[in-house]
Amino acid sequence: MRQNGLLRRRALLKLAAGSAAPVYLGGCGPVARGPAVPLAQTGQASVLGLSNERFFPFSGTTPLEKEMIEALDRKRRVLGVKNYVDLPELQLLAVSGGGENGAFGAGLLCGWTVQGTRPTFDWVTGVSTGALTAPFAFLGSAYDPQLRSVYTGLSPSDVLTTRFFTAALFDDALADNAPLYKTISRYLDQRMLADIARAYDEGRLLLIGTTDLDAQVPVIWNIGAIAKSGHPRAMEIIRKVLLASAAIPGAFPPTMIDVTVGGQTYQEMHVDGGAFAQTFLYPAALTAQRRQRLAAHQRVIDIEAYVIRNGRLDPEWAVTERQTLGIAGRAIATMISASGINDVVRIYNTALRDDVAFNLAYIGRDFDKTLPAPFDQTYMRALFDYGYQKALRGYDWAKKPPLP
Repeated sequence: MRQNGLLRRRALLKLAAGSAAPVYLGGCGPVARGPAVPLAQTGQASVLGLSNERFFPFSGTTPLEKEMIEALDRKRRVLGVKNYVDLPELQLLAVSGGGENGAFGAGLLCGWTVQGTRPTFDWVTGVSTGALTAPFAFLGSAYDPQLRSVYTGLSPSDVLTTRFFTAALFDDALADNAPLYKTISRYLDQRMLADIARAYDEGRLLLIGTTDLDAQVPVIWNIGAIAKSGHPRAMEIIRKVLLASAAIPGAFPPTMIDVTVGGQTYQEMHVDGGAFAQTFLYPAALTAQRRQRLAAHQRVIDIEAYVIRNGRLDPEWAVTERQTLGIAGRAIATMISASGINDVVRIYNTALRDDVAFNLAYIGRDFDKTLPAPFDQTYMRALFDYGYQKALRGYDWAKKPPLP
């Protein structure tokens, strides 16, 4: 058996980039970039000048909590509801990373639409390939054709351009993801931007995770607020955020985002949000007030959470060659797999503590095809159909992680 294509590719590309660089330190400098934001000013850096354009959960959840309350206020006004606790049940969705395995989540969502019970999600989060799925999932069944197209109609040339092996020495990644930016731009047009802004007005939130490499912190981007801002760079920034969230370090170049602090211009380096978490629903500290109300036996808003893991949850056996690269690559693949599993367990434990109904979907043992090459259409179409058929029959959502 071959180990999962995404994990293998992540491991080998990271090793190639990491092991080759020291060899050439004497002959070539790094790719040019703008000045990094000073550490003490990380949380003050602004992209579009919006106070709620993004959140830094390591610095506290108060700004995100404020945004959530304001979203509930908008929803309450739209529905004509007086009290928060009288709002209808909130529907939350988290879509994980997983590269080509994102076809599973895409198929599940499309099949769920046809099955007839897919809700309108109030809160959608995405990381890596989940960041590419999340806007379509957020906007609902009207965008199913586009979601299907992304995961069944694209070829490798729509995602990347390979570079010469010397890129490990002279460049910032082994492949160029400029084609992926063009693909994102083709789907994220003015109509989609307006629909995201409209959903934000209705009290719904679309949140995408990236990693700020300089500061070594996760960043949560408030896509709806950016779309609603009307800023002339809103479209560009959202496209860059989606690109950054899917930028596997070493495989794809980081996304450089210009920011300002105190009138000075700096540049942040953002990569795959999966460097911190392959899936996130909400920061655990966000719901402290909810837990207080539960402890006091007071009413709270009913919440239903769905987590789509674009990957497996069981160990994936593979023969490991007794060589440095083989052992190190397999170890990194194992760490990435364990990280994804831990994310699911963490979300479950938080949901259990917060009295949030938990539902989990993942790729089961009954899907036994292997990925022959990056972004292979035959594999992705088969995985899309696997998720689609499961949902069409009424997906059997796991109520807790299927772990010992």
